[in-house]
Amino acid sequence: MNRDEIQAILPHREPMLLLDRAELDEEGRAHGFYTVRGDEWFLQGHFPGNPIVPGVIQCEMMAQSCCLMLAEQVRGKLTLFTGLDKVRFKRQVVPGDTIEFICTAAGGKGPFRFAEGTGYVSGEVCVKASMSFALLEQGEAGQP
Repeated sequence: MNRDEIQAILPHREPMLLLDRAELDEEGRAHGFYTVRGDEWFLQGHFPGNPIVPGVIQCEMMAQSCCLMLAEQVRGKLTLFTGLDKVRFKRQVVPGDTIEFICTAAGGKGPFRFAEGTGYVSGEVCVKASMSFALLEQGEAGQP
């Protein structure tokens, strides 16, 4: 999937669309990819002269990858983070790095979905977490 195909599933747009491409493998896992250019808004103050992708941005990238794995369930829904557990950061992510996120589904209950994700740079783990999401109808959660 390219960015246009990703936008057909996710409601995110610039500057919050944080995937360059994505794919599903034969086991149903989502693979999301993002190459850090160095001119992103989130690097401007984090940190001057030593830009590092903030951990919260890495978690958002991973969450967007997870939503692609659940494409048929999230299409047309408002998908919100409801939990982020067991988050670990193992390596800095800097301009020039390409992050690959691999996400697996971990079940669901009612409007909630659970997933596990790990991000890699050059084969090294940079981030991992367990995540939960709520899939809401448009207009829920105070949305117009």
